[in-house]
Amino acid sequence: MMKEYLVLTAARRKSIVSEEACAALADEVGAVSFTILGHNAAAFLLDNGARLYRWQIRKHFSTGEMDVNYVLAADFKPKKMLIADMESTIIKQECLDELAAYIGRHDEMVAITKRAMRGELDFEEALRARVAMLRNLPLNKLEELYKKRIKLMKGADVLLATMKAHGAFCGLVSGGFEFFAERIAARLRFDAYQCNTLLDDGEKLIGKVGEPILGRDAKGKIMQKWCEEKNIDASEVLAVGDGANDLAMLHMAGMGVAYHAKRGVRAGYHIADSNLEALLYLQGYTEDQFVRS
Repeated sequence: MMKEYLVLTAARRKSIVSEEACAALADEVGAVSFTILGHNAAAFLLDNGARLYRWQIRKHFSTGEMDVNYVLAADFKPKKMLIADMESTIIKQECLDELAAYIGRHDEMVAITKRAMRGELDFEEALRARVAMLRNLPLNKLEELYKKRIKLMKGADVLLATMKAHGAFCGLVSGGFEFFAERIAARLRFDAYQCNTLLDDGEKLIGKVGEPILGRDAKGKIMQKWCEEKNIDASEVLAVGDGANDLAMLHMAGMGVAYHAKRGVRAGYHIADSNLEALLYLQGYTEDQFVRS
């Protein structure tokens, strides 16, 4: 039986992972060994193929808000590439939804966004419909929105800084727009980004998106292109996203992580409670290796 690690990451900032709790769980499940990765994360080496029930884990720790993932021992190592979705992954917001608030059509826009992210609507047509609502929106509203409303997802800065410090190529891919992606990429020092473009007349939006649209299949193709350019095998890639249009890259990557994902979005790994620092723990990083600004 191939060995694998049970990786636990907790949502709470207080220290909840102790030697005593880890030793008790390791003894109960017959783990070969365990490593405390940080104040809220631990990894247990298993060699019997056993999958634990959440109640077995929870009784040893002080929180139920804990993500449980199993990583093959051969994959429990830093990845050479990070490819990340932007909206609701690297940043907290969906930019189109925020823009819709300026024109009084927020509820209508959000409804279309949710259906598209769940895979109920064709992504490209849904995007065109939403962008059409923004016709005549002044360009200065984009800058105003970015400064006032766009916030990084917790742990995004640590994830990027740590992986880049260890030599990883980091790419940002988004069905969102260049105006925002360019600024987020520069802020976090992504090596490359690719996204859609809002068309304008120099003063205001014209309600159209540049073609071809970067949609569901495009993200997988972009990942493949970057892998070829950097001579990195897909097995050495960590991909993270939350929506249906991320599925191609999540399934192609050696470590595809569905992060606080929409209903119906499944990948080999999931993070539902923890922040983006959990992606470092899944690669075997310890907290003392994190790079914080």
